[in-house]
Amino acid sequence: MIAPTTAPARAHTPPDWWQDAVIYQVYPRSFADSDGDGCGDLAGVRSRLGYLRDLGVDALWISPFYTSPQADGGYDVADYRAVDPVYGTVGDAEALIADAHALGMRVIVDVVPNHCSDRHPWFLQALHEGAGSPLRARFHFRPGRGPGGEEPPNDWISLFGGSAWTRTTDPDGTPGEWYLHLFAPQQPDLNWDSTAVQDEFRCILRFWLDLGVDGFRIDVAHGLVKAPGLPDLGRYEQLDLLGEQLVPYFDQDGVHEIYRSWRSLLEEYPGQRIAVAEAWTRSLDRTARYVRPDELHQAFNFKFLNAPWDAARLRELIATSLEAMRAVDAPTTWTLSNHDVIRHATRYAEGDPALGLRRARAAALLMLALPGSAYLYQGEELGLPEVTDIPDEVRQDPAFHRADGGNGMRDGCRVPLPWSGTGAPYGFGPVPGGPAWLPQPPEWAGLSVEAQTGDPRSVLELYRSALRVRRTDPALGAGRSVEWLDLAPGVLAFRRDSDQGAVVCAVNTTGEPVRVPGDVLGTLLLASADEPQVAQDSGDVLLPADSAGWWRSS
Repeated sequence: MIAPTTAPARAHTPPDWWQDAVIYQVYPRSFADSDGDGCGDLAGVRSRLGYLRDLGVDALWISPFYTSPQADGGYDVADYRAVDPVYGTVGDAEALIADAHALGMRVIVDVVPNHCSDRHPWFLQALHEGAGSPLRARFHFRPGRGPGGEEPPNDWISLFGGSAWTRTTDPDGTPGEWYLHLFAPQQPDLNWDSTAVQDEFRCILRFWLDLGVDGFRIDVAHGLVKAPGLPDLGRYEQLDLLGEQLVPYFDQDGVHEIYRSWRSLLEEYPGQRIAVAEAWTRSLDRTARYVRPDELHQAFNFKFLNAPWDAARLRELIATSLEAMRAVDAPTTWTLSNHDVIRHATRYAEGDPALGLRRARAAALLMLALPGSAYLYQGEELGLPEVTDIPDEVRQDPAFHRADGGNGMRDGCRVPLPWSGTGAPYGFGPVPGGPAWLPQPPEWAGLSVEAQTGDPRSVLELYRSALRVRRTDPALGAGRSVEWLDLAPGVLAFRRDSDQGAVVCAVNTTGEPVRVPGDVLGTLLLASADEPQVAQDSGDVLLPADSAGWWRSS
């Protein structure tokens, strides 16, 4: 199917816009470069808003663009109320928000409350004033253990590798206290027991709400509160952000009081402003605690993101996700990729690009048919794979350099987007042959927006068609449940009903075609691969291997 030139108006609107919104993540450094310096910027994002409108998304989430030394891709913030010059100005942010609103899209921005930059004025002043400074109470400064305080205060390990503690040097040049950083040393953790920290972030939220943003994605939302006394973990291995272990620095109960305060603040503003938690928890029941009626509006569903390509496992995770969110009357969210994980076109079949892309196309139809809200990561609508051969000398992920390349591989999903043309930077910047902050593979010429537009078999047109159907069909979008259909082993299938009819989604996760009853499916609306064949004798439908489809059912 070919998408229309503009996204159609919604035929059905839930009471709250976020209940079934499709939200597109913009990683601004890699989205579009307006000035030719090799880095994307807000003016570049603004210039491509028409593309996002025509794609059919309801909102965009923009990763951090605040003043930052860029030690961790902008997640080390030095000034939460200013735009880093590489991205533009606060005026550029205001213009982007206004233009998005004029096109019918909302704008969510990142807020980074767990840590700031070591170049933040608070931290610089705390270092200058030394031990006992009131400013040090806004962070986690502690004396070291052992003779002369030479050992870290506890055994916590940074998620980027190495100790989570760095020792300071006092103003007189002698070794001083240690400070906590669960991520890079350039990202000191803030102490949320401090009233000053709590007040500051309420002011930061108001600053951006007053400029018109529609909400916030909360970075490391589960990490703000640490267990009293900062107790030892008792083991020294590096932990994964998605780990299911009980640890004293993540998912502490005290975070919920913070978010109740934030929810009250958001409700002071008109237009249904929202907050979305990046909360990596041990279980979906724990995740659901972040979206109770008096807390946040959404929380990312990382269990689904990490699900294997297996019908039984996917069904279990979807059912568990829906049940957990139904218990707190919150929408379920779905996402396949983001700026921190291997792109799903590669993750689903590493070493086999064709198979990975085939499964990625099917996964998109699965995700967009589920009840709730869907998050797209820039470039997935082009079928972009992970770039796995970036030279070490140009990598910028701090975890790569800190862990000798062992786990710092996030650059591969952050390579700048290809928009047009046959040579780098493929329309990412305004000058042919101009720079891009990470190198783009030559084969991306065939994956550009220009190359895929109008090709009915392209990934881009599949996404445009799926989003158009989702937007106009009352059986899709908001909801709390699905009706499961048992069609065949290896096939995940469900039905979603409305007053105007039903839509059936069926996904064959096996490597072989599977025959299913055609009378259960109905009339084909959209398929991720070749149109399924229908047996003339029985009416059965032969679902191609690793594919998905949507059918209109009575």
